[in-house]
Formats: sequence, structure tokens, C-alpha cells
Amino acid sequence: MSEFLKSSLEPLTEEECWELLPAKSVGRLAVVINNTPDIFPVNYKVWEREIYLQTAPGLKLAAAVLNPNVAFEVDAVDERRKFGWSIVVRGQAHELERLDDLMFADDLEVEPWAAGVKSRFLRIETDAITGRVLPGRPL
Repeated sequence: MSEFLKSSLEPLTEEECWELLPAKSVGRLAVVINNTPDIFPVNYKVWEREIYLQTAPGLKLAAAVLNPNVAFEVDAVDERRKFGWSIVVRGQAHELERLDDLMFADDLEVEPWAAGVKSRFLRIETDAITGRVLPGRPL
């Protein structure tokens, strides 16, 4: 049996989760579309314990606006050394509409990797954050 399977996951504190989240730029946004969950890879930035996403009009944005209860996950995995961490944020998604909010979000410089115009912004207001880490990892 591999070392990874023998090791147990340890919880991260809320503070550790917020310290780790800005270290990455790609996460997954989980939404519900017609009573079916779906997950989308997204680029993000963290500001004052909220998650900011820049996106285009489409299914992901519509789902988050129509049912703002979302989950957001970010992972860091080192497969060679068999350690990593995973953080899940649960909260409410809000599309930014006020000019000052849009300008602020634009200044965060979320850099979407996917081609195309990403003219809309979502902010995830956090209700809960949890994380876990595989022991033996450097934080």
C-alpha cells in the first residue's frame, strides 16, 4: 500500500486556510444547474476573506446568480512527494454591478487563462471554510 494511503488527513484551521488560499490562482466553482451540481475551473483572487472571480456571461454565471449557494475548492498536490492540501469555501455568490465594486474587482487583476472576454465579476461571501492537509508537508 502506498504511503499516501497509509497517511491520514489532518484538518487545517480557518486561519491556515486563509493563509494558503492566496498561494494559488486556480480553483473550482461548484454550482447547481436545474437541480444538478456542476463544477467549473476558474481563476480567482482573495481579498479580505472573500473570493473574486472574473467570468463571461454563460451557464456558470447564470447558475451562480440564480442559485447563489455555491462551493469553491482549491487544492495543492505534490504527487511525487505525496502530500498536499485542500480547502473548501461555502458561501453566497454575488454578481458585482455597482461601478465602484467593478472597478475594485478589476484592480485585483484576476487573470483568466481561458480565451475570450471576461467582463463579469462574482464575489463569494464566505459562510464557512474548511481545509485539510496530508501530514509531512511543508506549509
